[in-house]
Order: sequence, then structure tokens, then C-alpha cells
Amino acid sequence: MQKPENRLLTVIHDFFLIYLPSQRKSSPHTVKAYQTAVEQLMDYAAGQQECRITAVTFDMLDKNLVSGFLDDLEQRGCSVSTRNHKLKSIRALFAYAAMMDISLARYYKELEKIPWKKETEPAGIEFLSEAEMKVLLSQPDTATKKGIRDLLLMIMLYDTGARIQELLNLRICDIQFSKSPTVKVLGKGGKYRFIPVMPKTVEHIRKYMKLYHPGEGDYANAFLFYTDRKGVRAPMSDDNVRKMLRQYADSARASCPSMPTNLHPHHFRHSRAMHLYQHGMDLALVSQWLGHANLETTLIYAHADTEMKRKAIEKASAGICEIDAGESDADTLDDDTLKRLYGLR
Repeated sequence: MQKPENRLLTVIHDFFLIYLPSQRKSSPHTVKAYQTAVEQLMDYAAGQQECRITAVTFDMLDKNLVSGFLDDLEQRGCSVSTRNHKLKSIRALFAYAAMMDISLARYYKELEKIPWKKETEPAGIEFLSEAEMKVLLSQPDTATKKGIRDLLLMIMLYDTGARIQELLNLRICDIQFSKSPTVKVLGKGGKYRFIPVMPKTVEHIRKYMKLYHPGEGDYANAFLFYTDRKGVRAPMSDDNVRKMLRQYADSARASCPSMPTNLHPHHFRHSRAMHLYQHGMDLALVSQWLGHANLETTLIYAHADTEMKRKAIEKASAGICEIDAGESDADTLDDDTLKRLYGLR
């Protein structure tokens, strides 16, 4: 006998694969942010109900469970602004459900009872000092394949100042291997920008590609960073990166007690921007380099050439991006597959 269709999973599927990208024309970054929030909620609900995500229903996602999920995020180190964004993402899904089926409106009304949380203090910029960054980058064991990958990922987060999803979306063909190497990233608003990278970083990329992309040329369309599950490649998730960064931060804290306890990818972006500014790069140029869309400060620098940025970056890179790559030695659908099928990945 065929099981009845799970309405929640059907709504999730249509919301992420049809409504947001095709009807709302939401950017890939917006879709990804909403997907992450809903995926985390589904995992939390499945854990609380001791069931698989296929068994999670609208009835389970009531005010108490969603509030518990948001509280759990804060207890694990998420900021109030992150909590509020997760709630916004979940409400958007439920608003779509109510729009498509009036009988589901009661679930959306239930979530409206969960208030936004007020931030008591304006959030400051968290960044690592150059000394802290050097200690962190010394943690991966470059005698192993995984260590080479992890070091490259951290170096590229720092060297490019890219947002984590911009980096994970990077394909081999987006890297310009030339005398003046650059990477092309797709930023917010669907705008591309070209970021200079250090020659030493290119050495790390080459070392990594020999291990993770053997036989693939410089113009291959494959994702630079990926995970391999049962022979199937998929782009690496930001959750994988966050877990990895926390582990290296924990090991670095033994010799560097000031290392943040909740290290996250944006620490690299903030650190790079701060170091560039401290080494003399104009703030307006830093803003342009980071891909910010503030015309008041960046318009006059819109045509700044890559070499102008490169000189300031080289000045700020001494001793950090010069780390040697080292030698290497060389039944049913699982939840990861289900999440991809329903648009959560």
C-alpha cells in the first residue's frame, strides 16, 4: 500500500526548486541561506521526535519546537541576528505554504507568535590578529591528503576574503593560472568580481589539484572543493567547513589562548579586510575588493585595476600566505540524498 505524501516535504520541494528561484527570482545566496535554516530545523525536529526527516510534519513544527530550535542555535554560539534570520527563513517557508493552501495558514499564524529577539548591543567585527592567523594556518597536517585540502581552504578564505559560499561555489575554471593569478567569484546580487591571489596560494592549489583533481585541466568545470560519498561528488557544504574550523581552532588554542572559541568562516574575511586596512589599503578600495555594494564609497574606485589591489595585498601577505604546501602521502535513500531531492541541498 502506497504511503500518503508528506505535505511538508512537498511544500519544501516547491518552495526551494520552483518558487524562490523561478517565481521570486531570489539570488543563489538567498536560496542557500533559506535552505540552511530549514535543513537545520528539519534535522533538529527529527532529532527531537526520534524519526527520519521524511516523517517530520507540519504538526510537529509548532511554536514550542521552533522556539527550542532557535534557543539551541544561540546556545551553540549563534548571534541574535543569526537567530532572527533563521526565524525569517522559516516564516518565509510557512508563508508560502499558507499562500498555496489556505488550510496550512494556521501553522504560519502559530509561528507569528514567536517574537524577533532584540540585540542588546551592536555586533562588532570579529577578526584574528596576524599572529593568531599564522598559528591557525599551522594546524593542518600537510603530510596527509586531508591536511593539504584543509590548509588550502583556509588560505583561500584568507587570501581572497571571499564569503564561504562564494568559495565553495568556485570551480576550477574560475581560477586564472597566469603571471597575475586571479579567482572569479559570484557575489551578492549576481555580480562577479575578480580577486588577485598570491603566487604561493597558486602553489597550494596545484598541490591540492594533483591529489583531488588528477587528470583535470585548468578549464575543468568541476567544483574546486567537494565531498565524495559512495563515489558521488557534491560541493562541500559550509557545515563541513565550520566543523573543520572549530577543530583547528581548538588545537590552536593550546599555544594561542586568544583563539576564538566559535571560529567561523567570516573571521577570515574580517581578518583579511582589517589587515589590508592596517597595511595601508584605502577603506573604499577594501570595500570594493570585498564586493560590498555601497556606491557612495566605491563608485570612484569602480575601475581600479587588479594590479593596484595586488600591490596592497602583497604588502599584507608577508609570512601568512607563504606557508609551504608540504609533502603528502599520497538500502534506502539516506538523509543527504533526501535533502537534495527535496531542494534542501
